[in-house]
Amino acid sequence: MVSVDESLALIQRGVDEIIPEDGLVERLQAGAPLRIKAGFDPTAPDLHLGHTVLINKLHQFQQLGHEVLFLIGDFTGMIGDPTGKNATRPPLTRDEVIENAVTYEQQIYKILDPEKTIVMFNSSWMGEMSAADMIQLAGKHTVARMLERDDFSKRYRGGQSIAIHEFLYPLVQGYDSVAMKADVELGGTDQKFNLLVGRELQRQYGQNPQVIITMPILEGLDGIQKMSKSLNNYIGINDQPAEMFGKLMSISDDLMWRYLELLSFESMDVIEGWKREVSAGLNPRDVKFRLALEIVARFHSANEAEAAQQEFINRFRKGAMPEDIAEVTLQSEGGVIPIANLLKNANLTQSTSDALRMIRQAAVKIDGEKVEDARLEIKAGSTHIYQVGKRRFARITVN
Repeated sequence: MVSVDESLALIQRGVDEIIPEDGLVERLQAGAPLRIKAGFDPTAPDLHLGHTVLINKLHQFQQLGHEVLFLIGDFTGMIGDPTGKNATRPPLTRDEVIENAVTYEQQIYKILDPEKTIVMFNSSWMGEMSAADMIQLAGKHTVARMLERDDFSKRYRGGQSIAIHEFLYPLVQGYDSVAMKADVELGGTDQKFNLLVGRELQRQYGQNPQVIITMPILEGLDGIQKMSKSLNNYIGINDQPAEMFGKLMSISDDLMWRYLELLSFESMDVIEGWKREVSAGLNPRDVKFRLALEIVARFHSANEAEAAQQEFINRFRKGAMPEDIAEVTLQSEGGVIPIANLLKNANLTQSTSDALRMIRQAAVKIDGEKVEDARLEIKAGSTHIYQVGKRRFARITVN
């Protein structure tokens, strides 16, 4: 049986905050399985590795014998989470939300144990609420408290509109915790306000307030901005094995350690051992291979992961890639940068005309794939390994 100290050590891995930590310890000491809640609004059809930071933590709670409540916000998804937004989000239709929700159910079981996971939809209780019930819920919180929230406060001070329904979002998310009788709720650091609303509402409804655990927001391939499909710096869990492997190999050596902490199921003792190996002279690329193999195998299979690794090696001619690749960051204009300008600005070619000539000669590659379109534009938020000729390489991030 796992001790409380061992449980706490596993839960604390990669966590930003536990509020209150002594409350979590008390619940663990009680010995009963806890109800662990995490909610996801199905605002897009596919999940990416950034989403799995929370799902991995749910997996760890399952390993410790606790009950995972995976909430699909089919009701809140139609409101639109205002977190981090400087304008009102356009609401999704019911059909869009339901279509996306179906894909979420299919994808989460690549990480979570189906037999230990309860999937819930918040329309189950919010759809039953009358207008009077919603008014009563709204009476549980004040406008002053809502304006303590950073993004609401900035919009209010800046004279930007805040729709009334946006104030309802934290209340509905908080009420979800009441309806689900959650002991613990997980969320990203940007969700802290909403999670605290859940604690307050549980208190008002006579429940023991949930412990909240905030997780870091995973950076995308550029290592700067959060992983996002709209920024094109994401790794989708439905990406093909070779594509997923190549994207993971494109991350910087520093970002690799953060990905290992938040995405790998290897113990921190093992990862610390790898750090010592790198300090002693091991090529960081070899550790990155281990990360890529694990992640691709998780979402596909071990055989497909090994095939993706071999394909990656073959692309770079089994060792043609240098030990140390220059790290370059370039600024786009209007969200894109032409491939010829990128190669020149990264000092991979002497000029844009030289870059165009190399492309025509099929001497330019991106992540091992030949570039055929001289008019190609690279989007901001992307990170790839660029190769010109046999010997010039750079890992280039476009902001």
